[in-house]
Amino acid sequence: MTELAKNTSMAPEEITKKDVTKAYLRWHFANEIPHSFERYLAPSLLYAMMPLLRKLYKDDDQLKAAYKRQLLFFNTQLSWGGGVITGLMSSMEQQRAEEEYEHKEIMMQDDLMYNTKAGLMGALAGIGDAIDSGTVQYIFIAIAVPWAQQGSALGALFPFVFFALYQAILGVFFARQAFSMGRNATGLMQSTGVQTAIETLSVLGLFMMGVLAGNYVKVSSTLKFAISGREFVIQDLLDQIVPGILPLAVVMGVYWFYTKKGLKVTQALLWLTAILIVLAGIGIL
Repeated sequence: MTELAKNTSMAPEEITKKDVTKAYLRWHFANEIPHSFERYLAPSLLYAMMPLLRKLYKDDDQLKAAYKRQLLFFNTQLSWGGGVITGLMSSMEQQRAEEEYEHKEIMMQDDLMYNTKAGLMGALAGIGDAIDSGTVQYIFIAIAVPWAQQGSALGALFPFVFFALYQAILGVFFARQAFSMGRNATGLMQSTGVQTAIETLSVLGLFMMGVLAGNYVKVSSTLKFAISGREFVIQDLLDQIVPGILPLAVVMGVYWFYTKKGLKVTQALLWLTAILIVLAGIGIL
């Protein structure tokens, strides 16, 4: 085999969007499986990147070094963080492989790659948790609650299936966009389209929380009194003037507790139970 043939055989293969899609889906389905205390989700990211890295690095030592780079501590949210970072690491590893093959100065240093990953994983996780776990999944749950109340299995399956499908599609989109944009992928989060989507989902989530509170938080008053022989029922008056005010008061009271005391769910439930028992005992509720 000639020297030219040897060099050509060691050349990194082209990474396609199909490869990036496959990498994200491997991350998506292996996300929590190899979770470890020392590296957290890094084994999942490495598993996602392995086919791609094998296409880029034909030299065993370079491949081992790439594996070690992607096996450093890593933890982020599934689709927003995992999608962007999978695509970005694919782009950066491609540049690193080309620099090594062409014996150029290595601009894509290990520290640069890890610092980029570490800088994004927390910020993107915050966005993803707030939007996906804090908003979108409850939209699917709110849609399915009436079916569940009717005894339909669709009420249990719909949120699970469609939320998983939503995250997979979103993650693939972010991965492919980040790969195309390379190190400019951080600008994707500041783009008008993404910011509009975040704001829209946030507002929609608030509406859905209001719908859930109004329909499924049941609080009513039993208080009534008579004036000049005419009976007045407080709940009837409230329904005419401000319908749903008592469920709203309960929800806002729990929200106020969380803002003051932190997300202490058990304490909130105990206090809420005690307050409702007292109000029921004195005939207000």
